[in-house]
Amino acid sequence: MRKLAASTHLILTLSSSEITSLVAPMGESKRRQEALGENYGKPKPVIPGVPISKETATKFVSWSTKGAWAGIILMIAAWLTIRFIGPGFGWWTLTN
Repeated sequence: MRKLAASTHLILTLSSSEITSLVAPMGESKRRQEALGENYGKPKPVIPGVPISKETATKFVSWSTKGAWAGIILMIAAWLTIRFIGPGFGWWTLTN
């Protein structure tokens, strides 16, 4: 047993386990688990009330970026075909 002097000059007698429980902080993971309950480990939604997680939003951005690049490449291929390849093979003529 240890004796601790409190700031009010009273002497408290505490056992080592009581001191440990007062001094040792609770782990952040355990605190988060107690606070979230059933939702612990589940991804947080980007907007509350909308069932879209950060992972889903990241996948959407990735796919939309790939789709945008595919559209740019297709537009360049169409422009090259209309402007140079078609007239080069005599498929059509440009008017201006």
